[in-house]
Amino acid sequence: MRLSIRHNTTYHYDDQVRASIQYLRLTPHDSPRQQILSWQLDLPRPVRAQLDPYGNILHVLTLDEPHESIIIGAQGQVEIDEFSDAEYDSLSALPFLRFTRLTEADTALRDFAWKQCARRRDRTALIDLMHGLNDHIRYQPGITVVDTSAAEAFAGRQGVCQDHAHAFIACTRSLGIPARYVSGYLVTDNQDHLASHAWAEAWLDDAWYSFDVTNCLSRPERHLKLAIGLDYLDACPVRGMRRGGGCERMMAQVDVEPLISVQAQ
Repeated sequence: MRLSIRHNTTYHYDDQVRASIQYLRLTPHDSPRQQILSWQLDLPRPVRAQLDPYGNILHVLTLDEPHESIIIGAQGQVEIDEFSDAEYDSLSALPFLRFTRLTEADTALRDFAWKQCARRRDRTALIDLMHGLNDHIRYQPGITVVDTSAAEAFAGRQGVCQDHAHAFIACTRSLGIPARYVSGYLVTDNQDHLASHAWAEAWLDDAWYSFDVTNCLSRPERHLKLAIGLDYLDACPVRGMRRGGGCERMMAQVDVEPLISVQAQ
């Protein structure tokens, strides 16, 4: 499947921002499952790409002069292998056993993981866990915020894809299975979900398998991966800091469209 992606993020401030820095993980990388045909960032100034500790492509945008808004754009085309089930990696998965503040498994999450999986540690068990979390945490935008933890979302029984991913990761790590957070894009028939997305991957049989709790998908056939990490803070597409500016208003627009490939034509 060939995808066309356009992602624009605009920040407006009530007062002048004296200086700001934005960490951008908005550039996907080539892998056996996804081939980047074209990609570009539209930024206020040229920025050099680098790799972060997880191998994500990172751009650091620094604005030292006063400004009242920032416009960040990303666009490109990517070819997705719809039939790829797993992603193989020669690096150790053990770092992804570590809990973070956002993915700490409390007693409720540990008990839930055990109830869903018991002693099973295979893909079928984690698919059952995925469906169980989808039933328990109802998709409801606007209820949680970016620093809501897995335990808080689980207790509140409402959240978005970020919360679903954190809860799955917390449960999976509590079972002794490495798991990581993934940010990216998803093509669905539901216009409400046609935007930036988050899901989880778990390490089974020496490979990473995807688990999209929000949509109950265990194959990444319509997913484009941007970045990975221990949690949202490691992998979110845009994360920044600023001095001054007062109240901030952020507007994001994401368009993801499937295209007819050259081979199909």
